[in-house]
Amino acid sequence: MWGWVRRRDPQLVVVRRAVRVTVVACVGFYFCRYVLGDAAMAPYALFGVVALGALSQIPGSPRQRSRTLIAVLPVGWVLVTLGTLLSFSTVAAAAGMFVLGFAVSFAGVGGPRLVGLAAGMQLLYILPCFPPYDPGSLPSRLAGLTLAVVLLAVAERVLWPDPAPPPYRRRLADAVSLLAECLGALADDRSRLPALLPEATEAADALRPSRLPPTERPASAGRRDRALSSAAGTARLLLGRAVDLYFTDDREAVTGAAATKLLRVTAGCVAATGDWLRGDGPLPDTDLVAAAISDFRAARLNTDPNGLPPERLRLGALALSMGEWTKSLVVAVRVAAGETPKHPDPTPASARPGQFWYAYERTPFLWWHRLRENLTPRSVAFQGALRLAAALAVARLIAGALDLSHGFWVLLTILTVLRASAAETRSALRPALVGTVAGSVVAALLLLLGLDPVVYVIALPVVMIAGFAAGPLLGLGWSQALFTLVITLVFAQFTPVDWRLAEQRVADVLVGAAIGVLIGLFAWPRGGAGELRRAVATFLTSAAAVVRETVAVMAEGQPPGDALPRARGAGQLAEASFALYQSERHPPAPLDWQAALVAGHHAVRGAEALVRSCPSGGLLPCVAQLTELAGEVAASYERSAGSLTRGKSPPRPADGPVQQWPDDLGQDLYIIADLRVWLDGLRADLTNVTGRPEPADNLRDRVSRVADGAT
Repeated sequence: MWGWVRRRDPQLVVVRRAVRVTVVACVGFYFCRYVLGDAAMAPYALFGVVALGALSQIPGSPRQRSRTLIAVLPVGWVLVTLGTLLSFSTVAAAAGMFVLGFAVSFAGVGGPRLVGLAAGMQLLYILPCFPPYDPGSLPSRLAGLTLAVVLLAVAERVLWPDPAPPPYRRRLADAVSLLAECLGALADDRSRLPALLPEATEAADALRPSRLPPTERPASAGRRDRALSSAAGTARLLLGRAVDLYFTDDREAVTGAAATKLLRVTAGCVAATGDWLRGDGPLPDTDLVAAAISDFRAARLNTDPNGLPPERLRLGALALSMGEWTKSLVVAVRVAAGETPKHPDPTPASARPGQFWYAYERTPFLWWHRLRENLTPRSVAFQGALRLAAALAVARLIAGALDLSHGFWVLLTILTVLRASAAETRSALRPALVGTVAGSVVAALLLLLGLDPVVYVIALPVVMIAGFAAGPLLGLGWSQALFTLVITLVFAQFTPVDWRLAEQRVADVLVGAAIGVLIGLFAWPRGGAGELRRAVATFLTSAAAVVRETVAVMAEGQPPGDALPRARGAGQLAEASFALYQSERHPPAPLDWQAALVAGHHAVRGAEALVRSCPSGGLLPCVAQLTELAGEVAASYERSAGSLTRGKSPPRPADGPVQQWPDDLGQDLYIIADLRVWLDGLRADLTNVTGRPEPADNLRDRVSRVADGAT
């Protein structure tokens, strides 16, 4: 038995939590019920621990979780107080449930810490919003909750604490250090890259949100998480472009020596970044890589490209783009360290917010901005919060209208079974109902035996440990069955109960399940899958506008418009939809959603670097060729977006137009090479969207799975 548990829970995280929550809940409950004799305080001492210890998933180390619990205690006081005061009326309680249910759930857009707390915080309002209306008991209720939170915060630190998860910064350090080795190989010995790439690819892949538990993703609204996420995306992008450079012929490349020097400095800066992330070195500075970029540009200025074919300029263009992205990587890490960029935001005012706009803003504004940008029906966070709030409010109205004696079970069932899509809700419904019925039958038999109350006192902690561990280890059905027994054992210690308590539990669960299913059918029933198609299509359409606008700025000198800010916002909503989609169960997808997001992010990140680093205008002699090439790439993006909107797989992009490029424009030929490298890369990105990714056998395909700029 113990071996089976260790196989499913190697670090005993589930078992530790079950024991910790049970001990704290029982100590608080027994102390209030039997030592203080306060029947109003006891349930809040117990359910406060259940809400924040079992229903909540708080990320971080034991110290961080302890601090989080103390920080949310005032919010818990507010929820219990409002629930108590609004319980005088079914309508008032339901209205409060809708408003607070939406607010608590929607606040999860602020990051995984708030997402993990949402379900538990909902329970803190649900419990007191039912009759009896007893404002006089409010001090006892708040005291019980306070006792629960304080005991739980202490237990997180001293009672069999969980092992601290590896910090995201450590994962990023590993990926960045391995990337530095790959860049060093490109500069000094290309033949080493194939041997280095598998481990570097795996480390980069480990940074993907889909490879991380939701509680460990750097997804909060603050500067640090935004910067770490940006650094991860830049590192993956650099790895992909390193492979592009590996396949670029360097034997006749112009400015090849200068490009090698730039790559060598780039590798050193990336290595220093990895050292700092690991805690082994000083915070890196952008001055070194900025100086190397300037030296490379000077070398290009001193090398006349007239008469040279475009292929001989490609390697330098790739090396320059890698230098620019390395500078972005260092800036992101410095922002994560709490540093404000040395120079004002270089993004033109018309194109703001720029890539690092958040580095110049205060934390309260960043949180408000995150809430505001998701306050739209097109946000999956908004949809999920509204769906849950509506279900809980309707359940509260029905429970009040039917005068259900334990109506909070109806709402608790909704928290348990309601999922992001109707299909997911239905899949959770059967085990929840079977488990509840089975637990109720056992509870009824237990109550029919008329056991001594001491038996309930002794049995409660044993059943609680099994119940809290059963969900993650055995599934929802076992969890519901054992939780039904827990509730029975708790209520049996308050008032005389009989077998009808189990009958009421089944009836309440059936009502809650029916409400959850109906709301799930009418409110965005497709969940993340339906919204993902629309969000990714919008993102690709926005990326097409970025492509056209960037070439217009570079070739014709037009002022930057709002294409970049719009695409950044569309990308954030698409990423949120993809994150929800990954949390659901789906059949094998006919296309690679990650590759579609990669294509959009590459357009945005590449345009940012070009607009920032290259002069605008001045390419009029070849504006027709550039506009045609950009139009073809942008049209491929728009065709892909249109196919997604119609529910079809995007077509593969056509080959680029055969064009005659001038070779007598002097230094402007280098800018043309930079633009062509970017546009050719975007077309290659779109080819990865169609069809499910298969195991790759070559360097380029292996890295294409992870080398994205997504944040």
